[in-house]
Amino acid sequence: MEITSSLKKYIDTEIIPRYAAFDAAHNLSHVQTVITNSLKLAEHYDVDIDMVFTIAAYHDLGLCNGRKFHHIDSGKILLADEQLKQWFTSEQLIVMQEAVEDHRASSEHDPRSIYGCIVSEADRSIDPERTLRRIIQYGLDNYPELSREENYQRFLEHAENKYGINGYVKLYLSESPNAKPLQRLRDMIDDKTQLRQIFDRIYDEESALRH
Repeated sequence: MEITSSLKKYIDTEIIPRYAAFDAAHNLSHVQTVITNSLKLAEHYDVDIDMVFTIAAYHDLGLCNGRKFHHIDSGKILLADEQLKQWFTSEQLIVMQEAVEDHRASSEHDPRSIYGCIVSEADRSIDPERTLRRIIQYGLDNYPELSREENYQRFLEHAENKYGINGYVKLYLSESPNAKPLQRLRDMIDDKTQLRQIFDRIYDEESALRH
């Protein structure tokens, strides 16, 4: 399956560069990772590769309006993009909007289509240390007034609430490469001595980059 060249050119030049304005946890590297993961997962399903690619590219654009409703705003941005009508029907655009809305890990409902499942799994991209680093990056970028200890408490609460054994992260696809990394991450979160050492090391590394 190959992405339509004109669509890829449009997204590569007009959409993906917008991520350069976002925080370190949602930057250009992040969107490229989500795109790559989405395309790999799509190989296991009978899906439209152009839709998969586009959903991944638009999934976090709503961060321009803040994080709280970014999944909803991202869907609105996708649906409002008149250029996309060159490649997709109205029905496809609705499915894509819903998939973008459904990608958020804290969503109160499961994804409404296979496309939502794909981007949700791709967005997890669970690499234990990288995941913990992204939590710390987000804290440093968005709560610069917090002390080290306050940052650690925010980090710990988020890690447990999202990725802990009773956290809200769910895996939807049997082909997901995230199952084993998620278990390793949970083991790291459970070992508070090791977790604090990891936090202090990454916190110092990331703080040095910001000074």
